[in-house]
Amino acid sequence: MANTLTSLVPDLYEALDVVSREMVGFIPSVTLDANAERAALNQSIRIPITPAGAAEDVTPGQLPPDDGDQSIGNNVLAITKSRTVPFRWTGEEQKGVNNGPGYANIRRDQIAQAMRTLVNEIEAFIGGSVVLNASRAWGTAGTTPFASDLSDPANLRKILADNGAPMSDMQLVIDTTAGAKVRSLAQLTKANEAGTVALREQGTLLDIHGFKLRESAGVQTISTVGSVSGTASASAAKGATSVTITTAAGASVSILAGDIVSFAGDNSKYVAATALTLGASASGTLTLTAPGLRSTLSSAAVSVVGAATRNIGFSRSAIILATRAPALPEEGDMADDRMLITDPRSGITFEVAMYKQYRRVRYEVSIAYGWANIKPAHTALLLG
Repeated sequence: MANTLTSLVPDLYEALDVVSREMVGFIPSVTLDANAERAALNQSIRIPITPAGAAEDVTPGQLPPDDGDQSIGNNVLAITKSRTVPFRWTGEEQKGVNNGPGYANIRRDQIAQAMRTLVNEIEAFIGGSVVLNASRAWGTAGTTPFASDLSDPANLRKILADNGAPMSDMQLVIDTTAGAKVRSLAQLTKANEAGTVALREQGTLLDIHGFKLRESAGVQTISTVGSVSGTASASAAKGATSVTITTAAGASVSILAGDIVSFAGDNSKYVAATALTLGASASGTLTLTAPGLRSTLSSAAVSVVGAATRNIGFSRSAIILATRAPALPEEGDMADDRMLITDPRSGITFEVAMYKQYRRVRYEVSIAYGWANIKPAHTALLLG
């Protein structure tokens, strides 16, 4: 069978030029994993996570101590989405548009829009999921970061450093509102202070405090958050991820998974790993994401941070994105031809397939994907 998609290659790559101009920040910032090629849809790939080691005194003796066992944990990566964007043409439709803009031009734009749809979907998928299990947060809800200085990325770096994240290959994905603030900082636009004119003349975001800055349309603004009504107190030891919440008479607690909570006497902001609902004069356990509390709590007042934009800083190795072409039966399917084409900016490979039908042709641009935050301690939120 002839490779009938060969004539489409110029259209496909011209379309990529359009798609690559979208605000793509998460996809090039995370680890792209090709090992998921063997996994079926919704099949788990378990990634081992080693625990912290325990030190002990060296005690001479006839035999070595009978210890050293560890419980190796794991996080799960799965291909959870298999998505396609189709479009089709009849012969009469092609003939009609050839009297105007031309079938090839319209088809090129349809390919561009299909890729744009899938890239934006993956960006939003990552941005909306990571915020649910990041370690901690910095910033003020409703206040755009980078307002006057570079203290926000400095404090975000502090969170990751305190959590033991590697200081190399750190990423910070922000929305365009925060990006505009960065571009307005005088110390980054003055060549004698920034050491370059790239930001001032080209708008190129500079690396700051070890972070590679990128903008993304997938950064989420979370408007639905929980609440604490009346008096609620929290108690737990330093380092704990389970916090006992107790409500007073007439009080109530409604905390959603992914909410950002704070405790009186502790300057840190934590992310709730699970939801918790309590009525008056009740007690329950709120689970926080790793690595847990920075200080001991003793009947500390509980509050929930309000609606906020959640920019995300992380070590590249913390977040894995797995992509592949949707699976085909061993016998193949009815496609007359298909090919893979890689977006050079995001690094994502799409499958483009063509199905010849009765006086009609159908195209589809497809991808299967999934993600995992295998190290929540190496991710943190920058509120805006």
